[in-house]
Amino acid sequence: MVDTQDHCLVLLIDDDPMVAEALRLMVEGEDDLRMHYCSDASTALDVAEQLKPTVILLDMVMPDIDGLTLLRYLRVNEATQSVPVVALSMKDDAKLKADIFSAGGNDYLIKLPESIELLARIRYHSQCYIRLLQRDEAFRALDISQRKLAASNIKLQQLASMDGLTGIPNRRTFQETIDTEWERATRDSDPLSLIMMDIDFFKKCNDHYGHQHGDEVLRRVAKALAGCLKRPADMVARYGGEEFAVLLPGTDLDGAANVGEQLRSTVEALQLENAKSQVCEWVTISLGVASCIPALGDIETEQLIKRADEALYEAKEQGRNRVIKAPESAEGNSASS
Repeated sequence: MVDTQDHCLVLLIDDDPMVAEALRLMVEGEDDLRMHYCSDASTALDVAEQLKPTVILLDMVMPDIDGLTLLRYLRVNEATQSVPVVALSMKDDAKLKADIFSAGGNDYLIKLPESIELLARIRYHSQCYIRLLQRDEAFRALDISQRKLAASNIKLQQLASMDGLTGIPNRRTFQETIDTEWERATRDSDPLSLIMMDIDFFKKCNDHYGHQHGDEVLRRVAKALAGCLKRPADMVARYGGEEFAVLLPGTDLDGAANVGEQLRSTVEALQLENAKSQVCEWVTISLGVASCIPALGDIETEQLIKRADEALYEAKEQGRNRVIKAPESAEGNSASS
């Protein structure tokens, strides 16, 4: 990026060396100005790309390529399209001026101008261009910063919403989701089902095989549970310890029990060792299922969770590795087929 307190860099494109020398002498001695001279219009575009001037003084009458044509080339070139161009001409021609401005020129000077006028125009256009570069660079830096911040915020939100060990939603996210789905089910008079489940004899498994094995069991079970859910609205979360919760919007009690049986058989089919289990040699789960059609003011989410928990307790009492449905209740318009 160009420093406004360093210099303004002038590129003079003119085939007349006498004019070039006269303009050079006007600039000479000005600490904030430097001039580069290009006499060949056919190479001027390449020179401008490499030099990166802050202003271009462009003669309108040159052999091979006239000034207007070169101006148009400058304006379609990405490296020079924004660089100010001051046209130089021997004539004070209104039509020529109009053509120059139409082609993208910024200013017009009759050769040879007074030194004070030339220097003032060079400084003015250079400083405007430098401020443009600074603004664009600041915007780019701001855009990069905002993108990084947005990415960091997304990552933080993901970390805050997911369980670090299993990679599935955590209890906080579960609670937010069930509240949202409760409102939707209340509005649409749809059923909402919940499955609460525990890994059977997980403490014995953990004590026998060690915590690393216990962590791997939790990860594998979580992955298997998530793989059983096919609808975008269905959700599995780690509720705490070895306990998981599955939320099934728009599903009645019998439908949720069928999903529960699929979850149970899928986990058992993993054949994860649990020699200390009193159910079988593999890791198994017990599940409690509850469902309702929420009636605003009649039942709260905590009651649905409590009923699913009670059904889970009953599944354990009946021998574990099974699915138990909560008893039907008029409370909250309990949903069943």
